[in-house]
Amino acid sequence: MQIINSLFLTTAVNEWLATSQQPRILHVFDHVCNLINEHKDVLSVVTPQIGNGPFNLVREDDVLFSEQLTLQSQISNSPNHLSLGNLNINTADAKLWSPRPDWEKLHARKDDILNQLTKLPITNYQFSNSPASNSLVSALANADLSSALNAAQKLAGLGIGLTPAGDDFILGAILAAWIIHPREIASVVAKDVANTAAPLTTSLSAAWLRSVGRGEAGILWHDFFSALITNDVFDIQLKMTKLLSVGETSGADAMSGFLGVTTYFSERIINPCPS
Repeated sequence: MQIINSLFLTTAVNEWLATSQQPRILHVFDHVCNLINEHKDVLSVVTPQIGNGPFNLVREDDVLFSEQLTLQSQISNSPNHLSLGNLNINTADAKLWSPRPDWEKLHARKDDILNQLTKLPITNYQFSNSPASNSLVSALANADLSSALNAAQKLAGLGIGLTPAGDDFILGAILAAWIIHPREIASVVAKDVANTAAPLTTSLSAAWLRSVGRGEAGILWHDFFSALITNDVFDIQLKMTKLLSVGETSGADAMSGFLGVTTYFSERIINPCPS
């Protein structure tokens, strides 16, 4: 039995460990092992290379899961530990990480953020131009909930992979909504759009959508948002590049949704009554 300590976890991880009765392994990759319980709640055990996320338990070493686990490996859990096959992961001393960015601060700085985004060479990143994606962009920029829900239903689950492209686009678009709108508006729109899309896609993608609906994001988005409220264009581009490198296209699709909404919102401010 190999004993491993944890570096970070979230409140959602603590709740998952304390309440799950019938967990099973959902996916095994080199740096990630995704688990799911009887409530369809996901917990991702990750190496430091992946880092913090809304439902991530970050272990302290970089040993590859794919060399030690299979989908049939045994699982046991308690509030302070998780056993995966021969891996015994201690969570008692892990630091609690908050997955929620400071949306109030980001919204207060939205004009600065939008100005920073206009300085980036974002024309190199292709936005999706389907009717549904265009509709979601305009709906979220205008806080038009009914139109946003209709568009989300058409995009959810669209594409292939564990997090289909349509879901990634929705995720990025919702993150933009948290910045451009006041909390009382963003929280309603984000939650309803996420909860509409989640039942229409994969278990892992649904977990990400529900998290963003609660205003949560992974560490790479936290770093990107922190960079956006500085005047360091190089740092913004660096953090953006890291996001774009996530998955085959997941990062790029999410960034397309984010930039689509922020760009539309900026153009609406500049030209509120287009001819």
